[in-house]
Order: sequence, then structure tokens, then C-alpha cells
Amino acid sequence: MTKFRSAALTDIGRVRLENEDRFIHETNTQLFGVADGVGGLPGGAEASSETVKIIIQECSERAPHTAADLNAIVLKANMAVLHLGHKISPACGIGSTLTFACMRQQHFLIAHAGDSRAYLRRNEKLQCLTEDHTVENEIRRMHARGEPSHHYLGNPSAITRCIGQSDQLEVDISRPELVAGDRYLFCTDGVTRMINDRELDHLMALPIEPEALGREIVQLAVNRGGPDNTTAVIVYIDAL
Repeated sequence: MTKFRSAALTDIGRVRLENEDRFIHETNTQLFGVADGVGGLPGGAEASSETVKIIIQECSERAPHTAADLNAIVLKANMAVLHLGHKISPACGIGSTLTFACMRQQHFLIAHAGDSRAYLRRNEKLQCLTEDHTVENEIRRMHARGEPSHHYLGNPSAITRCIGQSDQLEVDISRPELVAGDRYLFCTDGVTRMINDRELDHLMALPIEPEALGREIVQLAVNRGGPDNTTAVIVYIDAL
């Protein structure tokens, strides 16, 4: 059985009146991640709360040793948030990012939509396991495929995928193998807007417990102005 240590922390920051971030930290079912209500839309807290509720509910109904169809689980959360949006914001809907993982058979199954991120630090090197679903990145992907882009670059950081905004949501799924010594970070853009990858690499190398690392990351983002809600979920893989 995989041995791990983990922690989850969130902070409202210094500007926002409400924390629309939510985290997933279910050690019994080995489920970890973050969700962030989409800025510019109403009901951000409702969207992220509903997203997390459905993910936890669906994954908890499956034993940790059984296969998990993350795409189907995320699409179920997507439809739940879509329907909730019809009730509380019929004009424009509601939305949430989602980046989460569950341990299965010595792998982390990771599902991702939006601009929250998953990082892995292994062999003294940090890598981002997800790609932000933003206008800028979508244009870059379409150009790389030789396809014309119809996106307007007026707001390059606007997200192009989220939970609750489309019944045809495309979910990114990855399956990294777990290795003893791995350190994982799941975080919202309140972290990554204020702390660059080089700094995150330095922080994640610190010889401290997951909760202390989470505090270091969240507090640094807040100390730099805290313009957004800030959430981090940390997982250390100790042994397999």
C-alpha cells in the first residue's frame, strides 16, 4: 500500500470578499485536488462547491483499488454545475476550474480543466503536469496544428474550458506513475499568478512537512498582495 503524507490549505487573500476556492483532501479514498470559481461569472463559490461535492461523492463510491473513469466522473460534475447554473444564473451560467487526482495501483490519475495546476517534483526537478486552458494557449495549440483560430486575444488569460460551461467538455487525463520521494502540488491560480515555477521548485525542495510547505506557499502569495483566493494541496509519496 502506498504510504503518503498530505495537507491542504486555503486563504481568502487580501482583496476578494469571498473565498471561491475549494480543495479536495480525502485521505481515506486517496483523492486530492482544487477547484476555483471562474472569475467574471456569478456563483463562483456555488460552482466550485458543487464541483468538489460531485467529485468526492463519485470517487468515494469506488474502492481505492478499483479502476476509476475520471472522464465520466468529471462530465457528471460538469452537468451538475451546468444545471445549477441554469437555476442561479440563467443568463450566463456558472463555472469552476478543476484539477484533481486519485491514487490507483501505484499511479496518480489526474483530471484537469481550466487554469488550476498540478505539479510534480521528482529527482530534484519540478514539472507542471497540466496545461492551462486559456485563450493564449488555445491559439498556440491551433496554430501548431495548422488550424485557423477564431479566438479574440483581448484577454489572453481567459479560460476556454471549465466545469459547468459546456456539455461537450474536453477533459485532460494523465496517469503518472508514483515513485517514492515524489512531491505533488495541486494549486489554484492565486498561487501561480504570484509565485513562479522557479520559486515553487525551491519551496517544494524544503525539508519540511506537507502542512508547513502549504503554509509557506499560501502565505508567500498572500504577502505579495493576495489579489486572489489562494489554495494549495500537497502530497508526499513516502513509499510504495
